[in-house]
Amino acid sequence: MAATKIVDALRQALIEEMNRDKNVVLLGEDIAVFGGGYRVTEGLMDMFGEQRVKDTPISEIAITGAAVGASMTGLRPVAEIQFNDFLACAMDQVCNQAAKARFMLGGQVKLPMVIRAPVGATGRAAQHSQSLEAWFMHTPGLKVVFPSTPYDAKGLLKTAIRDDNPVMFFEHKLLYGAASPGGKAKTAVDDLGDVFKPAPDEDYTIPFGVADIKRPGSDVTVVATGLMLHRVMKAAGILAPEGIDVEVIDPRTLVPLDRETIIRSVEKTGRIVIVSEDVLTCGVASEISAVVAENALFYLDAPIKRVSVPDTPIPFAPVMEQAVIPQEDRIISEIKSVVYKGT
Repeated sequence: MAATKIVDALRQALIEEMNRDKNVVLLGEDIAVFGGGYRVTEGLMDMFGEQRVKDTPISEIAITGAAVGASMTGLRPVAEIQFNDFLACAMDQVCNQAAKARFMLGGQVKLPMVIRAPVGATGRAAQHSQSLEAWFMHTPGLKVVFPSTPYDAKGLLKTAIRDDNPVMFFEHKLLYGAASPGGKAKTAVDDLGDVFKPAPDEDYTIPFGVADIKRPGSDVTVVATGLMLHRVMKAAGILAPEGIDVEVIDPRTLVPLDRETIIRSVEKTGRIVIVSEDVLTCGVASEISAVVAENALFYLDAPIKRVSVPDTPIPFAPVMEQAVIPQEDRIISEIKSVVYKGT
């Protein structure tokens, strides 16, 4: 049965890969008995047993360190970190151990491990609301994945599990498709049309480094990640009757990044807006801006525009959170500024 929610698509991918390969194991806080903070692993302990689906102490250092060791000795661990914010506790294990081990050991070992972590602002204030994917783009040796639809989530997770390198796999809380245990992370995927593509009940993978053009267009290129992709798609639909034809690109993987698809699109449209939920300085949008500036500068008819969170912690007050996270009206305004400045 096709999975219409990202939470179900991820679970489907885990079940298929655990059936396919007995070395795939899961570990993390509350993933076994409770089924995970967002119910991704619900029912998997009953299916595969406590030896393959293991609850851990509340220690990101221990979870990540165990995954590193397990991967070096033949297993394929998928570790869940309940909030991506707390990857900061395990930065040595991720960036000094997992990312560097194959290089430092001359390729004598493999590190087939996946770290899953939810990102995004959902009313939980500064320490539980960040989007930190750019931190790991900066670390050689890590692959960084950020799906936006059930179809992509399943195919990319299966690819990540089969990869012999460490993969950071980020999932936006508001795209799981179901409320979180805290009740604050409501679904954000109603009325999104065909872009929220279901995951079929079959074995398929999606290669890393291949972006997806979610909406072809001719006037402006908009690159967006995670939840922002869906806000951009809504904005594009609003702008279409006004005569602004938006091409929307979902990178799907940030490392490796499909530079060619982005550059080709900019060569066609002459304008680019990059929308991401991380902070502006040294963020995802900054890196994509640099790629365009280095490779397609003379095709541009208007300045590159970044639409991200201002350089501030995420506020707790709902109205303030909404003010700093890019919304459809801000995205529309920035797209118009680029289009009309280039005419």
